[in-house]
Formats: sequence, C-alpha cells, structure tokens
Amino acid sequence: MNSMIVASVLVCYFLVLILIAYFTSRKADSESFFSGNKQSSWYLVAFGMIGTSLSGVTFISVPGAVGSGGWHYYQLVLGFFIGYFVVAFVLLPLYYKYNLTSIYRYLEFRLGFQAYKWGAGYFILSRTLGAVVRLYLVINVLQLFVFDELGIPFWLTTVLIMTMIVLYTLKGGVKTIVWTDTLQTVFMLLALVVCIFSIQSNLGWDWGTIWKEMKSSKLTEVWAFDGLKKDYFLKHVFGGAFITITMTGLDQEMMQKNISVKNLKDAQKNMVSFSVVLLFVNFLFLFLGGMLHIFAKQNGWEYQPDDMFPAIVQNHLPKGIFIIFIIGLISALFPSVDGAITALTSSFCIDILGFQRREDLDEKNKVQIRKIVHLSFAILFLLLVFYFKWKNDKSIINLIFVIAGYTYGPLLGLFSFGIITKKSIREQVVPIVCILSPLVCYILDHFSVKLFAGYQFGSEMLILNGLITFILLFITSKKNENTFVG
Repeated sequence: MNSMIVASVLVCYFLVLILIAYFTSRKADSESFFSGNKQSSWYLVAFGMIGTSLSGVTFISVPGAVGSGGWHYYQLVLGFFIGYFVVAFVLLPLYYKYNLTSIYRYLEFRLGFQAYKWGAGYFILSRTLGAVVRLYLVINVLQLFVFDELGIPFWLTTVLIMTMIVLYTLKGGVKTIVWTDTLQTVFMLLALVVCIFSIQSNLGWDWGTIWKEMKSSKLTEVWAFDGLKKDYFLKHVFGGAFITITMTGLDQEMMQKNISVKNLKDAQKNMVSFSVVLLFVNFLFLFLGGMLHIFAKQNGWEYQPDDMFPAIVQNHLPKGIFIIFIIGLISALFPSVDGAITALTSSFCIDILGFQRREDLDEKNKVQIRKIVHLSFAILFLLLVFYFKWKNDKSIINLIFVIAGYTYGPLLGLFSFGIITKKSIREQVVPIVCILSPLVCYILDHFSVKLFAGYQFGSEMLILNGLITFILLFITSKKNENTFVG
C-alpha cells in the first residue's frame, strides 16, 4: 500500500485531536489542566479509560502471546476486575473526602513529608519509564510499516509524534484528554472489531467452527495450575488485583481523570462500568489472538509473537484494513502517552514544586512554569526513546518494565500503612524502607529458583514488595501523632 495514503490519514487524525484540544482548552487555567475543574462526565471518563488501560503494547502483544500462553492472560484480567472494586470503594472515597488534586498529598497528610515526596517520586519514575517504553515500541511498528517507505528517519518520526502530543495536551491537560481519549478509544475498538471480522472473512469459517478450532488447538485455555510457574492462576488473579490497586488506584495518571468527575458517586459509576467493559474488550483481544494463530497455521506462516498482528494485517488482509489497524494502533498509543505526560506535569508541579502551598505564584506564573515542565518531560521522553533505539536491546525494555513494576511496591506499602493502621512513621526511615524493599524483592526474584525449589515469582512480587514495605514501616513506627487518619 502507498505509505503516503497512510501518512495522510494520520495527519488528518492528528488535526482532529488538535481541533478537539482547541475547543476544550479555551479559557483553561491550571485548575482545568490538573483536574478538569471537577466537571468531567463519568461516562466519558469511563469510556476513555479503556484506551488508557490497554495501550499500544496490549494492542500488539496480547494477541501475539496467545500462541504460547493460551488465554492465561485472562486470569490477570479477572484480577484486574477485582482490583477496580477496591479502587472504587476504598481509594476513591479517600481522594474525594480530602478533595485531592494529587493523590500523593494523602501521604503527606497521613504519614508526613518524606512519605509524600517518595510516593510522588516513585510515581514519576515509574510512569516515565513505562510511558517511554510503550511509546518506543509503537513508534518502531509505525517506522517499519509506514515511515521507512516514506524515507522519514526514526528520529524525525519520534519528534513529529511527540510534537503532536504536546500540541494537544499543553494547554488543556485533563480537560482535553477526557475528550481525546474517548475519541481514540472509539478508533481502537473499531480497529479491533474490523480486524476480527476481516480475518473471519478470509478464513471462510463460521464463528462456531473458529471457536472449535481454537479449543482443539488449546488456544483458549484460561487456567494454569502449576504453582511453580509465573502464570499460576492464583498468582495471576491476586497479582492482577494488586496491579490494578497500585497501577490504577495509586497512579496519578489514572486517578487524575477519575477525580476530575463531578462527585464520588459518579466516579464510582465510572470505575465499575469501565471494569465490566474491560472484561469484554480483553476477551476480544484474546479471541483475535486465537484467530491470528489459526490463520497463520492454516497458511504455513511463522511470525514472532509481537510481529504477528501487524504482519498479517499488512501482508494478508485487504489494504484498507491496514489503514484502520494503524489508526487503532495510534489510538492505543496516544492515551497511554498523553495521559502520562499530563499526569507527570501535574505531579511535578504540585508534589515537587509545591504549587498548592506557594502563595508567591499567581496564575500567570503557574501557567508559564507548567508549560516549561510539560515541554521538559516531552524532551525527556524523546531522549529516552533515542537511547532505547541506540541500544537496540530488548533486554533493556524488559528491565525497564521490571523496574517500573518494582517501584509500585513501596507505593502500595505506604498507602496500605496509612489506611490500615493508626500509627505514625519515623520520617527518617522512609528513604531507607523505600529503597530496601525493592532491593530485597529483586534479590529474592533473582535467586528464587535456587532458594525455593524451582519457584518463579510472577505478579505476586508486587504484593511481596508492598508487604515488605508495610512490615518495615510498622516495626519502625510510633504511636500516631497526627490528627488526620485515613
């Protein structure tokens, strides 16, 4: 297909996003950027969060992994579902009760300044690494299938995409992202459904035959019962629940849009309805993965897991489907990057620069500083993407995801200690605990096969990390001296 056509479609897509940003960011101020003036509609936030939660990595990797792991990923999804109810009925009431713009201010109120700074710092580290990795992986796909043919180098592709993201997020922030994420979720789901029907048409089978073939090929197995393996169902279900609690409920990016909803009741409706829809959407991704593997097997094609979806769409489906696929891929990428850069800007301004406690800053100063911070994060994203490309080592990508996962453990421990206990912490031990807990987990994970008779840690490592943080805080704690107790 003429890559110029695809590029033209992408340009039009970007222009639509910028148009939305123009209308949603008029008369925007810092409060609009950080919290959407608490006027977001719950159903728009719920729908847009689908795109934010699924990202470009999910769009490509989950279908590709069905060949080796069946539907074991759905065990995690069921855990996610449980976790969303904890977020809705434990964490959201806390955030609304104290009218938080940055959720990490709870740690300041409850545990003190050191806990607040370390919590916000771990979020900034985790979200930066995670968002950049997702950005890098998707840009690689776009470069391979679109921009190489146009003679556009990787560095320019990256600059163009980051420029577009900055253009529609710089002024409006959350107020804009609620609407752009909704549009992008529509395109992502449209691409998913269109690809499913296109593959079904090319297979020439009815849905019953496709399902029977997937079952006979063991592509639909959900449950894993080997307790030593990483995908053991209890590890996945409980790990998935805690992944949601931490990476949604304790994550400023995900919560920033939730607490922009008008009131707690609507925010809870948003969370519950979103969690139900996500069960179905993940089912569709796994169903698509099974179809892709059947289609490839039927025709004798062999692809690496992450290459399977884009390669089949480009080489073996009608050319128009590839345009829809690229739009869907971009739509899966953008919500996980635009929300990240907005949340990072918010957290840095509020938690690190102290916007809400500084009386020397008027609105004009805040806007100027916020824009500088926003652009600085965009530049940091660019530099990290260039670094990953220069190293060209997938082990680095895996390591970044591992590091990002470890950094949520201290957050889980800090929030749990504040919510469950009525004790105070000794602020001087917070840095030691927040460094020691991930380090202990890394050592245990590295030597687990030898130490624990072949046992491999999976998603439960996050729980262990949070538990170690909690225990260390508890044994060094003192009688509560704060009037605020969550």
